[in-house]
Amino acid sequence: MGKESRKRNLRRINIVVTAQTLGNLAYLAKMCNYPEIGMAVDKLTREKMVSLREWGRTDRRRGRGGGDG
Repeated sequence: MGKESRKRNLRRINIVVTAQTLGNLAYLAKMCNYPEIGMAVDKLTREKMVSLREWGRTDRRRGRGGGDG
């Protein structure tokens, strides 16, 4: 496979996090065998968006008010 088939839709960002968050991201990246912590950020973002999508669906089923009245 040539370089053309390996192109990815990537953007470079700078983020400021606490030392604890950096350590946690590095630990997560190591656990998942990711070569860099940016992939861990992608994983966390993907999982959060999926959970929000599911939460939004269940919230709509209950109605907007969310109360019993």
